[in-house]
Amino acid sequence: MGDFLKILVTGGAGFIGSNFIRYMLNKYPDYKIVNLDKLTYAGNLDNLRDIEKDPRYKFIKGDICDKKIVEKAMKDCDAVINFAAESHVDRSIIDAGTFVKTDVFGTYISLEAAKKYNIEKYIQISTDEVYGSIKEDSFKETDPLKPNSPYSASKASADLLVRSYYITHNLPVLITRSSNNYGPYQHPEKLIPLFTINALNNKRLPVYGTGENVRDWLYVLDNCSGIDTVLHKGKIGEIYNIGGGTEKTNLEITYLILELLDMPKSLIRYVEDRKGHDFRYSLDTTKIERLDWKRKYNFEGAMKETIGWYENNEWWWRPLMR
Repeated sequence: MGDFLKILVTGGAGFIGSNFIRYMLNKYPDYKIVNLDKLTYAGNLDNLRDIEKDPRYKFIKGDICDKKIVEKAMKDCDAVINFAAESHVDRSIIDAGTFVKTDVFGTYISLEAAKKYNIEKYIQISTDEVYGSIKEDSFKETDPLKPNSPYSASKASADLLVRSYYITHNLPVLITRSSNNYGPYQHPEKLIPLFTINALNNKRLPVYGTGENVRDWLYVLDNCSGIDTVLHKGKIGEIYNIGGGTEKTNLEITYLILELLDMPKSLIRYVEDRKGHDFRYSLDTTKIERLDWKRKYNFEGAMKETIGWYENNEWWWRPLMR
């Protein structure tokens, strides 16, 4: 297991990236982290307010598509973890171009810089959505990519680009694909924070279609430990699924949120289904488990903590509501 004393995290002011930075600084006292983030609507320095003065942490404001800034941020780093991405499916349906630019071209720029500076490990953070929808069983890393939204197509494209740099340039890359994350600091456009905040404000909870679509839910810190495991133990050139092992319909999640907040089911409002809405995601995590990774968090307990966090941190989410 090698040491990566200085790590560049792109998109580190976002939901998963900020949780990962905090996780790594807590776990590895000798590590330093450079956070490169454009601070779009989803990037929020309040996510890292508690560690912003840590001498092991440095923030650089910049776009992953800007070659000069990416090279400046990456210089002298041992490893790169690329979280930077547009990630909201609904937004990708309205404006696919932004997703192609950030998720694909931005990945290309960061791969070029990693090649230039002989980075020891480059980890691409991807998603289960690149596989498309599955009725039965679970996706393995060897399954074909069949993305169904502009968002998942842009992420699949980036994955293929990352793989090509391993084959063509022998760049030491790895890819992680996680299922739906939840936890503190998640932007209120996503299902769990949106429904929690709406319920707290006695507003309607808009459920797509019948609410029967199934997602596999992964607590964000379990994803962070999975990425950490892949960084230190993963085999170069490989892909690792990181799943939550907890499949729930959107309606089940909605009922649980209302139950935890002691709010009535009458707040539920069924709305027109999303275009190209994948019915079910499910990941086979056998491969990463062979690296001794295990989920630590129980779904019910972690959901209770997550809902409680949004209840107690209105200062964080209130400015993000439009």
